[in-house]
Amino acid sequence: MIFTAGQIAGILEGEVEGNPEIAVHKLAKIEEGEKGSLTFLANPKYTSFIYKTKASITIVNKDFVPEQDLSTTLIKVEDAYKSFSKLLEYYNEVKNTKTGIEQPSFISENVSYGKGMYLGAFAYIGENVTIGDNARIYPNVYIGDNVTIGDNVTIFAGAKVYSESIIGNNCLIHSGAIVGSDGFGYAPNESGEFSKVPQTGNVILEDNVDVGAGTTIDRATLGSTILRKGVKLDNQIQIAHNVEIGSHTVIAAQTGIAGSTKIGKHCMIGGQVGIVGHITIGDNVRIQAQSGIGRNIKDNEVIQGSPALNYGDYNKSYVHFKNLPKIVSRIDNLEKRSKK
Repeated sequence: MIFTAGQIAGILEGEVEGNPEIAVHKLAKIEEGEKGSLTFLANPKYTSFIYKTKASITIVNKDFVPEQDLSTTLIKVEDAYKSFSKLLEYYNEVKNTKTGIEQPSFISENVSYGKGMYLGAFAYIGENVTIGDNARIYPNVYIGDNVTIGDNVTIFAGAKVYSESIIGNNCLIHSGAIVGSDGFGYAPNESGEFSKVPQTGNVILEDNVDVGAGTTIDRATLGSTILRKGVKLDNQIQIAHNVEIGSHTVIAAQTGIAGSTKIGKHCMIGGQVGIVGHITIGDNVRIQAQSGIGRNIKDNEVIQGSPALNYGDYNKSYVHFKNLPKIVSRIDNLEKRSKK
């Protein structure tokens, strides 16, 4: 796809300084820009690169005033970073705009789907499925029976949506993700063996939920596992049965959340965090990477460590921990001196 500086400025409501007819066909970092590429400058630490870049077009803030000659055409906007992000979204929309049903694929007879659907080759759609408008379902996707999918949903290649799941509008499910697999429910019997507890609930993703590649969201034992509006999950996350995650919470990769835990809204959870089951985490909580959460967390707490402590207490404790050999040596010397 080729865009001119004038076209891009129109999309971003920006102002061109330079040649409005110059065209680009790819994106680049400012330090790696070359002819035909578009880049941006938002961080002042990278200002020196704008005088060296070979990128044809650079998006900058309106208050940017060059101190040297430039070879790149500028597009001046209110916020270069937000404008570049907006352009990336537009680029993805154009790139991923596909319609039609490829063959071979399988659609059950009683499936209902809206206008503008794209269904990739080797996809499978089960009984009594309802799909909204402008859904994009890529090759090798499996959608089980009685699933409901809203408008403008994208499910990338190889993802699996098990039966009874409910997917809201504008959701994004990446490759290899599994929505609605059985929760980890087993009960020991008299002989010490484990018998499976049937998992009869479902998964609900509300509107604007993103699910990263390789992430698994288990169905509830009874009721629903629920991800509220605007939740964003990174890759390779495990969400167990009957978990509920509040709106606009974001979770980084390799985090695991055990069953029946409730997480509030607007939380930020770092990578490789482990959270036990049957606890409640409040709103606006910040959990640092690799923390282990084994207790209820109140609203607005910032915590770190395993078991997790208040963030400030953890940092103070860690100063002493890394100096522990010296502290032990000082105590030993004091004990020897006191004995003398």
